[in-house]
Amino acid sequence: MASPTPLHDTDLIDCAKANAKDGVETAAYLCGYGKDINTFERELKKACDRIGVKYNELGDLITDQDTIIDRGGIEIAPDTPSEL
Repeated sequence: MASPTPLHDTDLIDCAKANAKDGVETAAYLCGYGKDINTFERELKKACDRIGVKYNELGDLITDQDTIIDRGGIEIAPDTPSEL
């Protein structure tokens, strides 16, 4: 479901990352920017810069871990943050 208003900061990064595999047009739309790809990219770059994430293009948000999980790999992690 698309956001009714443009997202910003970590909400924008989370949404963009979740939809990065579907392309920049889809990610921009679902993050509340409609067809305004330029504003989406500019705001996403600002948000990434604020938290120290290197960003040149949407594909930068797709991590190796995401790719492994998509290929049928599994993620091994504790059940809770306190159980390492």
